[in-house]
Amino acid sequence: MTDSLPVRVFADRTEASRTLALEVAALVRAINDSGRSAVLGLATGRTPLPFYAELIRLHEQGELSFAQVITFNLDEYLGLAGEHPESYRAFMSRELFDHVDIPAENIHIPDGTVSPEDLSAHCAAYEAAIRNAGGIDFQLLGIGRTGHIGFNEPGSPRDSRTRKVELDPITRQDAAPAFGGLDQVPEHAISMGCGTILEARKIALLAWGKAKATIVREALTGPVTDQVSASFLQEHADATFYLDAEAGSEL
Repeated sequence: MTDSLPVRVFADRTEASRTLALEVAALVRAINDSGRSAVLGLATGRTPLPFYAELIRLHEQGELSFAQVITFNLDEYLGLAGEHPESYRAFMSRELFDHVDIPAENIHIPDGTVSPEDLSAHCAAYEAAIRNAGGIDFQLLGIGRTGHIGFNEPGSPRDSRTRKVELDPITRQDAAPAFGGLDQVPEHAISMGCGTILEARKIALLAWGKAKATIVREALTGPVTDQVSASFLQEHADATFYLDAEAGSEL
């Protein structure tokens, strides 16, 4: 077990997600009670689904309001309109936003249809919007098989900011079933950079299943390297891995 990062291993993903959802709900309430909006950084993919289900459950039980929550998503595929079912905008609406009381103007997701000439200005504006909101209070992460957080593939610098990224072949391969074939998967995305992510005050990385066990071990106990962007979390003051028993089986 590593000393560099807190690791919490749970019996299953439901228990892990329930625990984290209660912690995030308490954080949101505390920040809102202090008189400001809570700023959450959100992730997509299969991993956060049970966590979002728990947030919705807490909202439906009257224990969590999103009325004073501002969100920033990590990334979006380049070339996909928000209406595309595999876009992260559509994903977030389907899996969380349509079920809670968050104001539409508080939701921020990179625009996958931005033109090439407007791309750098769009990324700079995204960074500025995060700063103007007061920075991210809590950032949710998954981990890809390449060790990426967001779409920060191997070689992404520690100080990188929101930008256009080229997707690793492994990442595209993993997305292929959802898109109906590899040729349908975009080759590029817009992603928050490692530097952007690491500025969040609190970070939780979720990982489930045996397939993630090796890369989780590498991120937690291996060298801090741009070849595994999740390894940068070893140097963060408040980052925790939430694992099910299988994902934690190699620690």
